[in-house]
Amino acid sequence: MAQFPHLFSPLTLRGVTLRNRILSTGHDTTLPTDGTVNAALVEYHRARAKGGAGLIVTQVAGVHETARYTSHLLMATSDDCIAGYRTLAKAVHAEGCAIFSQLFHPGREIMESADGLLAVAYAPSAVPNERFHVMPRALPVALIDEIVAGYASAARRMHQAGLDGVEVVASHGYLPAQFLNPRLNLRDDAYGGSDANRQRFLLEVCQAIRAATDEGFVIGLRISGGERDDAGLTMEEAVTATKALEPHLDYVNVTTGTSASVGGAVHIAPPMAFAAGYVAPDAGVFKRALNLPVFVAGRINQPQIAEAILTAGQADMCGMTRAMIADPEMPNKAARGAVDDIRACIGCNQACIGHFHRGLPVSCIQHPQTGRELTYGSLIPALVPKRVMVVGGGPAGMKAAATAAQRGHHVTLYEAGRHLGGQALKAQLLPGRAEFGGIITNLTREMELAQVQIRRGTRVTVDLVEAERPDVVILATGALPYVPDLPTDGQVQIVTAWQVLEGKATPGARVLVADWRCDWIGPGIAERLTRAGSHVTLAVNGTHPGESLPLYVRDTMAATLQDLGVEIRPYARLYGTAGDTVYLQHTASGAAMEITGVDTVVLALGHQSVDDLSASLLARGVDVRMIGDCLSPRTAEEAVFDGLKAGVAV
Repeated sequence: MAQFPHLFSPLTLRGVTLRNRILSTGHDTTLPTDGTVNAALVEYHRARAKGGAGLIVTQVAGVHETARYTSHLLMATSDDCIAGYRTLAKAVHAEGCAIFSQLFHPGREIMESADGLLAVAYAPSAVPNERFHVMPRALPVALIDEIVAGYASAARRMHQAGLDGVEVVASHGYLPAQFLNPRLNLRDDAYGGSDANRQRFLLEVCQAIRAATDEGFVIGLRISGGERDDAGLTMEEAVTATKALEPHLDYVNVTTGTSASVGGAVHIAPPMAFAAGYVAPDAGVFKRALNLPVFVAGRINQPQIAEAILTAGQADMCGMTRAMIADPEMPNKAARGAVDDIRACIGCNQACIGHFHRGLPVSCIQHPQTGRELTYGSLIPALVPKRVMVVGGGPAGMKAAATAAQRGHHVTLYEAGRHLGGQALKAQLLPGRAEFGGIITNLTREMELAQVQIRRGTRVTVDLVEAERPDVVILATGALPYVPDLPTDGQVQIVTAWQVLEGKATPGARVLVADWRCDWIGPGIAERLTRAGSHVTLAVNGTHPGESLPLYVRDTMAATLQDLGVEIRPYARLYGTAGDTVYLQHTASGAAMEITGVDTVVLALGHQSVDDLSASLLARGVDVRMIGDCLSPRTAEEAVFDGLKAGVAV
């Protein structure tokens, strides 16, 4: 704690004392299955409370039937929710952590419905939403009254369940922010037309919550310090509204961005392209304007960053949500000074917010136990220690080795090259992806702590396996770029993305990047070569670049490609080359597409498994397990999860 004196100082909000300044902000986990708290959600939050968090704010709870913005929303509209929240509160309190719930109404920000039909959305005025293409109905006063009463009833239920407080979500362009925004609130009644009238909805909500609970119950407000959108709430408007509400609040939780536009939404879970702690200056504006504790979130992934923000007086508490998705034990490790042991979030967004957007439970590519606490929450020690040989030092092999060793097996990992990391070594070379290399650092430390023996520069052969006589061999030999047999006359240089990244190829002035995977490789190569001076066409075998990526990663990347002037050709299947012409085929129509004047084609066409050992070893009766790209070329998420499962299974 001496290393982080501000981070590990207590903070008191009304009658609740938080043991430190580390906050797990409200975030949808997609763990609940029927709108109520379930065992999976309890164990998820218990892990973070046990790991040392000072405060957990649970995901949004709908306050009215019109608040259903997804098909898996927690609802607080009935007393039936109390039992689940009571179980959750007891679990979190037992670990010494405080717990609040977010109270929520999206207004016009409706993503989906449970039955696939378009919902009727309500907002202060009938102003359309751009991102979800929703045209809302203007709220009648009677329905406003119902929704305000819904906030109060929801807060009462949280109070009865034993939670310590609630946080009203006025961030990211949701209903309260829509009332505050003069470009969205066009009303001429008591809820529009002036600052005081636009603030009336939130004022009534806060007053109703206090009346429905008691004086010891904490009421907070989450708000975007500027929505980073032309039609969004401005910093000045947000600060003005918060100052007006200050007498009714116990804290303000500052974030940024809006759900209403693609460009604003990326700030809901900013990817690694954004600097660590980049929202802290915005929080500082609120800190100077208010006499309330100010919380902040936005890529605060390490205790050093949080400590710096607190020391600078920009905030009183730091949201470190993804940091604890990646490592639930992060607070405890920081408290004892074991910062090298922290598994730092790399901002990839793949299994956290990326899973949410696909309707799947939250997880983490580095820590697949996240969201799977009921299955993998604790490792069972091996009854009989075995000699385990792991072949391949990429993410799959590293995770398998660390997991098996943690369970008590004697593990040796063999890597043919000089460096551990596999394809992550190349991923970190792309623009804006340097932080991805953190997965190597983190997995290497896991292996060190588990006392895995590592043999670099050693290519495993059947003879070596027979000489070592392991009980189990885990093959994690990865993959190589897939290079199809393309018709070409050789006039156009054809190279792989790997060759470009390794400096083994020199693309010319006019480059076509053939992107089959629709992931970050093709756009990353396009950005890199454009910045180096090439004119680049990105030919995507999909509807758009980054089609398989998490939305906020994709959208940030799309903005960069647009700014750089990269030419995009969607629906494009690479066929071949002749002269300086690249021939493509439209994947929907089958029509020919030609790009002339090309001197280099860079292939980003996926990968092909490297597996030259399994058949021979199996024929000799060796217990062989295959994981990662060696089994089937996929992503780092599947590789690490394969490694976890293999380490648990041996």
